[in-house]
Amino acid sequence: MKAHLLLPIAALSAVLAVSPVLAENPSNLEAANGPIPGDVALYAKELACQQAISTPGYFPSLNGAEISDATRSGMFPCATFTGSFDGPNAVFAFRSLDDYPGISYINNRRPGELYIVGGEYPTKDDPNMVGPYIAKADATTGKQVWRTYLDNFNVSGRWIGNANLNILADGNIAFAWSSFVALLDGDTGEILKLNSLPGGEAPIEDVNYKHLTIAPDGTLILKTQTRPVGCTLQGTMAIIECSSQGMTLPNSVMVAVDPVTLDVLDMYQLPQTAASPHIIAPYGDKIAIYVPMFDMLARYFWDPEAKKITADDTWVGRPLAEGQKALTAPTIIGDWVAVQTNGLISKDKGSSVVVYHKDDVSKTHTIFPFGEELGLAGISWAPPKPGADPENNMLYSADMGMKQVAGIKIDPATGELSTAFVLDNITSTFQPVFGPADKRVLVLTNVKLPIAIEPVPLAIKSSNYSEQVTWRDAATGKILAESDFFEPLSLNSLTPPGFGGRVYFPTAEGKGFYVLQPMPAAPAQ
Repeated sequence: MKAHLLLPIAALSAVLAVSPVLAENPSNLEAANGPIPGDVALYAKELACQQAISTPGYFPSLNGAEISDATRSGMFPCATFTGSFDGPNAVFAFRSLDDYPGISYINNRRPGELYIVGGEYPTKDDPNMVGPYIAKADATTGKQVWRTYLDNFNVSGRWIGNANLNILADGNIAFAWSSFVALLDGDTGEILKLNSLPGGEAPIEDVNYKHLTIAPDGTLILKTQTRPVGCTLQGTMAIIECSSQGMTLPNSVMVAVDPVTLDVLDMYQLPQTAASPHIIAPYGDKIAIYVPMFDMLARYFWDPEAKKITADDTWVGRPLAEGQKALTAPTIIGDWVAVQTNGLISKDKGSSVVVYHKDDVSKTHTIFPFGEELGLAGISWAPPKPGADPENNMLYSADMGMKQVAGIKIDPATGELSTAFVLDNITSTFQPVFGPADKRVLVLTNVKLPIAIEPVPLAIKSSNYSEQVTWRDAATGKILAESDFFEPLSLNSLTPPGFGGRVYFPTAEGKGFYVLQPMPAAPAQ
C-alpha cells in the first residue's frame, strides 16, 4: 500500500490526518460499569456442547483452534447469542484491565481462561513493537496471569509477521513464528520445547511460519509466509507494501512437525508463494491439505504412516479472472472447496468466490457477489477468507475495498452459487457464525471512516477509523445488535466467542481488548 496505490487521493491527506473522534467513555462501557462475566448459567452447557464435537488434535473448547477448527470454518455452533431475535438489544462492553499490545488472536481453553497472541502487529504509535508473546488472562477482566515473550525483532533482526495460536488436546500451546516452532505449557507459560524450521528457497530472514494447523493424527502442518526479497519492513503488511513496489515474493514451504518432539518429519517446497493459510480436512481415508497460492489452489496429502507430504496433481484450481490478485484461505462447504480472490488489492476487477468439487476439480462455479466493476470504490480488496456454514449451505464474503459483505447460498448438489444478501459494511476480519443451525448469528465488525470517500487502504495504513461489532441474522443479514465504535480491530483478526454469550474484540492500537455482550434492551421507562 505505497503511495502509488493511493495517488488519486493524495490531495486529501491533510484532511485525513485527523483521527476520528471516539467518545471518552462509550455508552456501552458506562452501561456495563464493570467486568462482564456473561451468563454464567450457560458455561456448563456450552462446554458440554463443544466437548461433544470431535476436534482431533485440538482442545475441545469454543475456540481451541486459531479460527474454530482445522478447516478454519469460522463456525461456532456452541457459542450463544444472549440477545433477542425479536426485540431491541443493548450491548455492554468492558475494557481489559491489562494492556496487550498488538493483539492478533484470542483463544479459549476452559471457562475463565483466555490465551492471547500479540506483539507482532506494529502500530503507528509503536512501529518497532516487541514480540511476539503469548499471554494468559482472566476471561472476565482481562487481568494478566502470565506473559511469555518469544522474540524481540529489534534485537534478533528477524522478520516478525502475525502468528496464530492453537491449543493442543492436552491443553498445551503450539506456536510458530519466524523460522521457529515452540511448545508452551498452557498452565504456566513455560517454553517446553523449541525447534528451528527450514526456509526452503526463501532466505531464512524472510520467512514467517504463521500458518500452523493440526492434522487429525495430531501432526502439526505448518506453512511459511514469505517477505519480498530486499524488504526490511516489519509485520504482515510488509508483504503488501513491498510487493506493491515490485519486490519478488519467494516461494513458500510446507512442513510436517511431530507435536511431541517438534522434529521436522517432512518438508515440501511449494511452487508459488502462499501468503494465506492452508486448511486440513479428511478426504475419504486420506488427510487432505488445501493450499492457496498466488494464482492456484492445490491439494496435498499428509500420510502419517509414511510421514510424507505429497501433491495431488489431479486436483489444481485456477480461480483468478483477468485483473484479479492473490487467493485467500479456502473453506470447506460440504463436497465443495471455496476460495476468494483479491487477497491483494486489485484496481481492475471485483473479488469473486469460486467453488471446486472435492472429487472433480473441473466441476466449478464462480460468483461476483459485489459485481465485477469496481465503481466509485476504485479498488477491490478481500483479505479475509470466506466464512462457511455447511449446515445451512451458506458462504460469507467480505470485500473491504468495495465496502460490502455478502451472504451467498450454495446448492450442495450442483455447487451453483446465488446471492442471499449484500450489506454496506466495511470489515477486514473473518465472518464467524454463532449458535445452533436454526438460529445462527453472523458476527461482523463494521468500520466507520472519518470521511465517507476516504480510500480504505489509506485509513488502514494510518489507523484513521473506528470500528464496531454487529450481530446479524445469518440467513438474512438483518441486524440484531450493534456495539459502540471503538479503536480499530487488529487487521485480519477475529472477534471470537467467549463463554456465556461474550465476544472478544482485540484492538490494533495497544489498548488490550474489549469484552462485549448483547442483551435484550430494558423496556423504556
